[in-house]
Amino acid sequence: VQLQASGGGLVQPGSSLKLTCAASGRTFSDYVMGWFRQAPGREREFVAAIRWNGGTTSYGDSLKGRFAISKDMAKKTVYLQMGSVKPEDTAVYFCAAAPRLIYSNFGVPSLYTDWGQGTLVTVSS
Repeated sequence: VQLQASGGGLVQPGSSLKLTCAASGRTFSDYVMGWFRQAPGREREFVAAIRWNGGTTSYGDSLKGRFAISKDMAKKTVYLQMGSVKPEDTAVYFCAAAPRLIYSNFGVPSLYTDWGQGTLVTVSS
């Protein structure tokens, strides 16, 4: 699976931003699509994930309610809608894909086999 993330940029605190992850390649109907982020000097952090078939979702701690993950199967695209962004949301955001992942492992980055190149989100006034 090839992944292309886009949509990052400089945004003001309190605003919204939508990231896009376009997928291509093999059939990935049994995959889970995830978003992770990594800030300078910090470990990669789980943001959200969605099962391609069925749409089961999971979110990182404290992000549900501000962030929402969704998918468009016809476009083979996964989105991350970010709302009420804060300076601490500043990071490089990566999309990733994992085959046949059980729900309890949605947030484990080492289980994702394919990664996009990342898109930088900077939250600053």
